[in-house]
Amino acid sequence: MPSSNKYVEAILWVLLSTALFTVVFAAAKFADGAIGTFQILLLRYIGSFVTVSWLVVRSGSFNQYKSNVPFQHFLRAVFGCSAAAAITWATAHMPVADASAIGILYGVITVLLGVLFLKGHVGIRHWLAIAISLAGAGLIMAVQGAFQSHIAGLPAFVALLSAFLMASEGLLIRTLSQTESALSMMLYVSGFGILLLSVPTMLEWRNISATLVVGCVALGPLSVAAQYCTIRGYRIAPLSVVGPVDYSWLIFAMILGFVVFGEHPSIGAIAGGILIVSGGILLSNTRAQQ
Repeated sequence: MPSSNKYVEAILWVLLSTALFTVVFAAAKFADGAIGTFQILLLRYIGSFVTVSWLVVRSGSFNQYKSNVPFQHFLRAVFGCSAAAAITWATAHMPVADASAIGILYGVITVLLGVLFLKGHVGIRHWLAIAISLAGAGLIMAVQGAFQSHIAGLPAFVALLSAFLMASEGLLIRTLSQTESALSMMLYVSGFGILLLSVPTMLEWRNISATLVVGCVALGPLSVAAQYCTIRGYRIAPLSVVGPVDYSWLIFAMILGFVVFGEHPSIGAIAGGILIVSGGILLSNTRAQQ
């Protein structure tokens, strides 16, 4: 059984991962309309592919990472690219903390999809945790005007869509991880991602500065580093310890929104975030116990 020091180490790894992903998902917000969402993602995936390819060459050759289930990798890339596009666009069009709070629902939705596709067991505590988190998301979406004006609430619905897409990708990651290495999974998703994003990027292409290109490409190794931190944390400690740490995404998003973009979360958004985090922590502990 891991010691308490190991648990602290695991929590720190996941906290670092969450902080890095918060910055990656807010890329469009930083760009402030100077570059399109798909253009950001394509450059980021190019950066990821170059980084992972370098790691593969250092570890041996590409042949050892050849997969017998390329279609599953492609399907994961479809969900992953769509989720990244949705949360990046939503974050650019609404407060960072609000978009992140809705995106956090991917953990709750993963449980629901697990029930449908993996025959998972859901008890009363599961349903209670899910209801609490969904109530929090509903409150934030209401604050954003999602139930009053379709246009005003569009970013909130896109953020919710990103949560469904992240959860769908999560199920595929769980399936692939049984037979595929982490390096192989990152190599395939970044390669397929470049192919999937090429066409929509061409349709919205804008001439941008070299500095902006370098900044977007740098998001690739940053996201690879974030994935590495996640893997390290989840290998050291059980889900009941590191699972709730994922919800620090909301805290980092609030800090980023306030310090960098001058966003002040509303009382409704804060209350909704608390509900989502409370339900998520209850869900993580319930899943660990059972």
